[in-house]
Amino acid sequence: MLAFVLRRLIQAVVVMLTVAFIAFMLFQYVGDPVTNLLGQDATPEQRQQLRADLGLDASFAVQFARFVGNAARGEFGLSLRQGRKVSSLIVERFPATIELAVSAAVIALVVGIPLGVYTALRRGRFGSQVFMTLSLLGVSLPTFLIGILLILVFAVLLKVLPSFGRGEVVMLGGWSTGWLTVDGWKHLVLPAITLAVFQLALIMRLVRAEMLEVLRTDYIKFARARGISDRAVYFGHALKNTLVPVITITGLQLGALIAFAIITETVFQWPGMGLLFIQAVQFADIPVMAAYLCLIALIFVLINLFVDLLYFAVDPRLRIERPATAH
Repeated sequence: MLAFVLRRLIQAVVVMLTVAFIAFMLFQYVGDPVTNLLGQDATPEQRQQLRADLGLDASFAVQFARFVGNAARGEFGLSLRQGRKVSSLIVERFPATIELAVSAAVIALVVGIPLGVYTALRRGRFGSQVFMTLSLLGVSLPTFLIGILLILVFAVLLKVLPSFGRGEVVMLGGWSTGWLTVDGWKHLVLPAITLAVFQLALIMRLVRAEMLEVLRTDYIKFARARGISDRAVYFGHALKNTLVPVITITGLQLGALIAFAIITETVFQWPGMGLLFIQAVQFADIPVMAAYLCLIALIFVLINLFVDLLYFAVDPRLRIERPATAH
């Protein structure tokens, strides 16, 4: 167990150092922070002084070591666009993105799993065919188009839901949330559904495929031969074994929801990290771009590490010591 955890931790550290190196290269080859901060009219003395203050006159290795050390503390300097600490901008925007991603994940799970079970158990029925067709649309349609269609129907035509913004939020310590206000829920519905559609369709099709595979196994046939009811077979045996890979995939998809909420946040002007990143790209705000890249990589690494440990705990085959190789 300890060796397994150590291997995964070493892999995680290597991945984060690689991502940190890529983010650091943004500072080296994408724009000049001295010019962005001082402008074109600065004197050579002012430029040299600022380079010394920022530590840009040090060697490449020293600069990278400083960058890694600062990144480990969550410090990425000042935003070139807003003139504020990047860490404070991330702290402000992170709750909105997490709120949107978690809401979308809950919608995808609560709707996708029952639909996947239904389409597996009612294979060939008209309702099952309809849901499978809709799932194809959910996988195929681009996210921005889904968002625009929802805005057209529910915000423009029906005028029942707002089309942009986060609405009223309340502060719980340093964490802002719209889950505790009616206006916050109204603003959350459309972007959460937009972000959830692809994941919902993916989970539905995955549950259906896994359910059909499990129903063909010998132990399900044996359970039926013992006279166990169909309900007990489906939900007590088949579904339980179906959900193991589904939960794993869902955990990984949560990282994808956080990372790729950029389009949804842009369409609905949702004040999260994705919208902050798009604005940083438009302005070439390198510190914000680097911070976003490192944070998303950290989220993926932590989720993958958790999934690996979960597999190790669930699957006893991984806990069997490998025999020593003869030399």
